[in-house]
Amino acid sequence: MTQDAPARRPLVLASASPRRRDLLAQIGVVPDEVVPADIDETPHKGELPRRYAGRLALQKAQTVAAQRPQACVLAADTVVCAGRRILGKPEDREEAHRFLSLLSGRRHRVTTGLCVICAGRTWHHLEETRVALKRLSRQELDQYLDSGEWQGKAGGYAIQGTAAAFVPAIYGSYTNVVGLPLVEAAHLLRAAGLTVDLSEANA
Repeated sequence: MTQDAPARRPLVLASASPRRRDLLAQIGVVPDEVVPADIDETPHKGELPRRYAGRLALQKAQTVAAQRPQACVLAADTVVCAGRRILGKPEDREEAHRFLSLLSGRRHRVTTGLCVICAGRTWHHLEETRVALKRLSRQELDQYLDSGEWQGKAGGYAIQGTAAAFVPAIYGSYTNVVGLPLVEAAHLLRAAGLTVDLSEANA
């Protein structure tokens, strides 16, 4: 008599980011549900970017796992940092201008904290990519701010959009800069027992 295989746990993505859903689709992963985590994302006093990204990813996963205990939960948090300074999503055009002026002509780091919680176990990963941004002219900066593409983007830019013209080099994972390092995300999902079937990608 053959024993039935255990039922597959549903996958819940603890993020409202359409970029993360699109990235997961590239590797054939489609979440069964999207449940954004409602947490306080204010950095702690003196908190360094890597610790901040890891803490938020864990808190997001724990928050949603408490709501969906029968599911596997994937959470991520991506931060842009200039030195020790964390650059979040700019609240307005003025703040986006400050962020981009700070990043102009220098290298910075993009760090993503990943967390998967499934069946009472937790898996973590931190991925870091260095990004070089060319020196922006006043015209380039104004045109980019006028486009509105900076809205909702950590650091005030989207490498997958027109800001790609500002990036001469990256050192590390490109998908990390977009918002989800796919190699590492696939590794964590497989570790949690979920199937990552590349044959289903873009089907």
